[in-house]
Amino acid sequence: MRGVGRAGTIRWAALGAGLTALVVSGCGGSDGGAPKAAPGVVAPSVAVPSATAEPGGPDQLPGQAFYVSDQTNAARQVATLRSQGRTAEADTLLRIAGRPSSQWLGEQGAQQIAEQVSRRAAEADRTAVFVAYDIPHRDCGQYSAGGAADAAAYRSWITGVAQALGDRKAWVVLEPDAVAHTLDTCGVKGDLATERYGLLAFAVQELKKRPNVRVYLDAGNPGWAQDPDDLAGALRKSGIAAADGFAVNVANFYPTDRNTAYGNRLSAALGGKHFVIDTSRSGNGSLGSDAWCNPPGRALGEPPTTETGRPNVDAYLWIKNPGESDGECGRGEPRAGEFWLPYALGLARAAR
Repeated sequence: MRGVGRAGTIRWAALGAGLTALVVSGCGGSDGGAPKAAPGVVAPSVAVPSATAEPGGPDQLPGQAFYVSDQTNAARQVATLRSQGRTAEADTLLRIAGRPSSQWLGEQGAQQIAEQVSRRAAEADRTAVFVAYDIPHRDCGQYSAGGAADAAAYRSWITGVAQALGDRKAWVVLEPDAVAHTLDTCGVKGDLATERYGLLAFAVQELKKRPNVRVYLDAGNPGWAQDPDDLAGALRKSGIAAADGFAVNVANFYPTDRNTAYGNRLSAALGGKHFVIDTSRSGNGSLGSDAWCNPPGRALGEPPTTETGRPNVDAYLWIKNPGESDGECGRGEPRAGEFWLPYALGLARAAR
């Protein structure tokens, strides 16, 4: 995929003891991939030890606004490492597992997952972060091909997600790449682009019916060559006026200063709209616009927070789940969305 790796295939993976989990696989760098229980099955909890844990949950550190799930791939890997006596690696991996990350929602089980995760977050007095990723013609048929079968199916899907969130606090990053792919060499043009803009606007409208949901439309990244005015126009068609803002750098590696400059230019073209930045793997910056697929030498970026100190930046978020592969990358690396321990440990060890 050009510019950003993305959530891709949806499959059911065995967790052991007869359980299955939903895995949202990604094309190069932005899928949720966190195992969740199959419909009607609640996956066992995996506690992530924390010396400073609050009563609201084992992973909720003081000062964190966002929910830390104990069901992520990283959390499960911590438990596995501890069971194997690999304490040092488990402690290193806590730099990922102990931070809030996003729950990706794909074709299967989205409504149940959204309800369960948002409810657990509310019980911990935290805000859940979701990524809605089911737009028709997703990812131009690349690693993340799929999505809803048609416009009607998508409207039903997003309405179900919105209803599942109820009155609980949640932030939703809406359809990574969907807007930008109408402006690049992807085949989403003409009537298909018009349909997509309408579906995104509908999604914003449905999600904003929920009183405590914030919505951010994906707006690409600084290395994805777009005309700012064209991108702003496409975002307007996609309902940005009713959204809380837009998201930049999803699953990519650009440093925060560059993302802020990019976001501020786009904000100015959109009448001052705020934005969020994916800082999950931006600690060492990018190797270039073509180096989005498991580039070496990267590092975790700023932890998720609403205290950014930047007037237009509502939050730093870990939208991509660090440690999950961006894909095979032509080098035989793990499939997109699979947790890759050596890469995860590299990100954590390199973090400042």
